[in-house]
Amino acid sequence: MKKIFFLSVIALALFSCKPASVANTQLNKGSQVGLKGSWSIAAVEYPGSEYIKVNSFQIADSKCFVGSTWKFISNNNKGEMALSSYDCPAFSSPITWYINKEGQMILKILNADEKAKKVRDGYILTVANQTENSFELVDKINVGGKMTEVIYKFRR
Repeated sequence: MKKIFFLSVIALALFSCKPASVANTQLNKGSQVGLKGSWSIAAVEYPGSEYIKVNSFQIADSKCFVGSTWKFISNNNKGEMALSSYDCPAFSSPITWYINKEGQMILKILNADEKAKKVRDGYILTVANQTENSFELVDKINVGGKMTEVIYKFRR
């Protein structure tokens, strides 16, 4: 009887310890609804590090994202993005996204006809300075051992 009790306690302890997710899935519905619609990136900035070159979202140089168009659909957390700068590679893709209670946008860039659950890599960006007509997404990257912010400034 003691063995069964002991094994039950161990099993309960193992199954009750769920690892914490990096991306909290409790949604911030107010922020999500505020992003609903079409947006464009007006500027990309690296405060204090204007001379670095960043390959954003493993797609293209971050400066190629200036002028890119983004559409966020808040009721199903889908959307699309497209690069259209003449000096940069053309790129268009569906996206899936949500904003958690910590103010982080969890973003996945999908291939055509690919389901988000099949995509293992995504991006965790901080939503900042959100207004009716603008907001910023802040990414943190490692540059020479120092964490540097990349700020994507969106406008309607």
